[in-house]
Amino acid sequence: MSLHSTATNLVMLAEGAEHGGNHDSLNPYLTGFGALGALLLLLWITTRFNRDR
Repeated sequence: MSLHSTATNLVMLAEGAEHGGNHDSLNPYLTGFGALGALLLLLWITTRFNRDR
């Protein structure tokens, strides 16, 4: 593949992603709060196993 054809393919790919690329069923707030809840759960589990401090 030449540099020119690679650049052309990347430009065509970027033009197709103008709509954000997100699926309609993915709610960013739900995803964010779910990730925050998972991280807080992992933090709580870690602190329960580290009682010697």
